[in-house]
Amino acid sequence: MNWDWDKLSEKKRRQNSGGGGPEPARPDWDSVGEKLEKFKNFKFPFGKTIIALVLVAWLVSGFYIVNPGEVGVVLRFGEYHRTTTEGPHLHYPFPIESVMTPNVEQVRRVAVGVRGTITPGQDESSMLTGDENIVNVEFVVQYKIKDAKNYLFNVAGPDDTVKSASETAMREVIGYSMIDAALTDGKFEIQNETRDLLQGILDSYQAGLQVIAVKLQDVTPPREVVDAFKDVASAREDRERFINEAEAYRNDIIPTARGRAAEMVNQALAFKESEIRKATGEAERFLSVLAEYQKAEDVTRRRLYLEAMEEVYSNPSLEKIIMGQENMERVLPLLPLGQGLGSFTAPQPQGQTQGGQQ
Repeated sequence: MNWDWDKLSEKKRRQNSGGGGPEPARPDWDSVGEKLEKFKNFKFPFGKTIIALVLVAWLVSGFYIVNPGEVGVVLRFGEYHRTTTEGPHLHYPFPIESVMTPNVEQVRRVAVGVRGTITPGQDESSMLTGDENIVNVEFVVQYKIKDAKNYLFNVAGPDDTVKSASETAMREVIGYSMIDAALTDGKFEIQNETRDLLQGILDSYQAGLQVIAVKLQDVTPPREVVDAFKDVASAREDRERFINEAEAYRNDIIPTARGRAAEMVNQALAFKESEIRKATGEAERFLSVLAEYQKAEDVTRRRLYLEAMEEVYSNPSLEKIIMGQENMERVLPLLPLGQGLGSFTAPQPQGQTQGGQQ
């Protein structure tokens, strides 16, 4: 910038000459111009280096790392552009692109109706069953991110959304379930049905969430009728106990009876087989004796007589009275009616006892 100092000085003199006072002091414009000229020609010694460093730092800000379990969601001018996996990546530096890295492997949880999590003035745990009874249901929902894009941009407040949808799904399932199922053996089915229904609701919202599990923490009747429900539960337990005891007795007595019956049948079959074999042996023995008798009748008759007498005389349990032929003609034969009769035992075939049993 050049200055016309002569013209400027002349102009000042003209303005001052128009007045009647003394001529003011003339400023040192030459020194001012020299200072301005020096400022104009001043150069920063490290200017290019600083600019280069700033540019490099700006470019390096586009480097980012996606940790394990995370995904990188890249935004270009605030709009979704792409999704990257774990590892090192590059993007255009700010303000062109920015990155969000949500953890898609982290299991999140939302509690509904659990003590300490209920908002004052709300009673989210009270629900109506299908048979028009009221129960207090406390449960926890576990979920994780399924689609990072939908999770970040489709739903505002995912935790609140999951909580509201979970309460809605549980109320619907409890609404067509009986109170006995909710309090006793139907909890597993209620959990699965609520999980499936909740997943359907979140998918319709395109929330990008996956429901892992719905777990019932506690299902209780209202405090006013809890005693009556306890009595009913006790009666039901007693019924189940009686049924189990009856089934245990049945399972014990029936096999015992079947074992005894099988034992009796086996004994009868054994006795039958024994008698048949014994009768067959006696018949064969009789037939063999008959064949010998037919060959020599006198000899066989005498041998049978001698064997019979030998058996009688050799039996020590029999009381024997021996009389000759002459005495038999003069004496009236009478049975011993005194003490001898009581000790008399008739000879029996071999293999049998008194009464005809073996």
